Amino acid sequence: MTAHSEAVHSETPHAEHAEGDTSPFLVSDRGLLAALLDGMEAAFFAVDMSGTVTHWNHRATRLLGWSAEQAVGRAGLGGWLVREADAAEVRRQLLEVGRAADPERPGGGVGRRTREFPFLHADGTRVLMRATVTPVRDDEGRPLGVYCAFGEALAQLDLERHLALSDGMLGDAPFGVLLADPDLRTVAVNGRAAHALGVSPVDMLGEPLAEFVGAGLDELESALEHTLAGQPPREPVELWLTLSEGEGEDGGPLGEGPPERRRCLVSGFVQLGSPVVGDPVPLGAAWVFQDATHAKRVGQGAARQRFRDSQLSRASRAAADCPDPTDAAVLHLHYALPGFAEHALLDTAGEAGGLVRIAESPGSLAGRGTACGLAVRYRAGHPALQAVDCGVPVRATGGVSRSSWARDHRWPAEAEHALCVPLRSRGRVLGALTFLRGGGRRAFDRLDVGYGEEVALRVAASLDLARALGAR
Repeated sequence: MTAHSEAVHSETPHAEHAEGDTSPFLVSDRGLLAALLDGMEAAFFAVDMSGTVTHWNHRATRLLGWSAEQAVGRAGLGGWLVREADAAEVRRQLLEVGRAADPERPGGGVGRRTREFPFLHADGTRVLMRATVTPVRDDEGRPLGVYCAFGEALAQLDLERHLALSDGMLGDAPFGVLLADPDLRTVAVNGRAAHALGVSPVDMLGEPLAEFVGAGLDELESALEHTLAGQPPREPVELWLTLSEGEGEDGGPLGEGPPERRRCLVSGFVQLGSPVVGDPVPLGAAWVFQDATHAKRVGQGAARQRFRDSQLSRASRAAADCPDPTDAAVLHLHYALPGFAEHALLDTAGEAGGLVRIAESPGSLAGRGTACGLAVRYRAGHPALQAVDCGVPVRATGGVSRSSWARDHRWPAEAEHALCVPLRSRGRVLGALTFLRGGGRRAFDRLDVGYGEEVALRVAASLDLARALGAR
């Protein structure tokens, strides 16, 4: 008994202390609720089931001009918040949400409805408002009233359009969109942008752009930094980027890179600022681009072909004025080099076998030329010998990792790519024409082979004519 009595007495002060703390806590909680309501960005009011206004926040006052003292306690909305002619319909639409039997409504929270109401400003003007009406129930589910969060209908529609635009751009937009934070890390990217950059959207999130872009990264980051500073490019810009292929791989010393890894992206940049907070610090930058690689390559190819056709035509006209056919052959070499190769070597088949150097373009080959008229000691399996033996063009690439490659082939030290074309005329192979490119250039492709063969046909015709005239 004694112990039980002590326990009761020991608990009594704590219970009284807890009851004494309950009232201040509730007052503080009500103050917090009032602060939250007044700090809302949306205008807000609440009515009970009799239609009497019970809450009205500062945002509603700023939007409609009615103060909380004027609004709270009013029985009904007619004559002040809505016209008398609209009061019954507005009251019905508000309270039917509270009386709804089914609390689950598609497209919103419990019993939530979206309506548009023509509210009256304190100065008498009518303003169309877009409102979200939500029921308030007690613990047993009985309706107590509704609260209404509203804003100008046009502003709400603008916000919804902006959200829809954002979703559309980051969804199935016909152009790439990448959002970067102020640290230039990817925060959002759509599928087309990820496909153009050769990675998956998930792998890009949170990563710096340097993880995916090699050559051209400096220009891209510079454009993004200017955009973050409020000075984005005013016109779309063309960025040639080389996509990273992995650690330790790059696109070449001059950013050439493999053709399939280079992209021409017509890009625009937009600074992203918060529409809610007037913060001068931007949220990031949007990079919007369209992959124009195919169109650019087609255009470049057409321009290159026009230039090469022009060079062939000019060389033919100049060669027609040469009295010596051998000089005409060398002239074809000079006209073939611009935009095509750094060096050209003209070797003809010797009487005792092997190849004899008869011309070089440019003549000195950087001071390391083979004396013209002497046999060139090519090793077995040399691309020039293969071209002569097989009668077909032969392409070869050394690469920067093979420093002795050019020397072993008796070519200038800076040569890294070679194209050896047989000189054919009247069913015979007269020799080989070799074109050389340095490390800053791409390797010869099939279109280059076709152009090299066109030049070789003209050179071979001139050499054959020189031999025919010399045999007389």
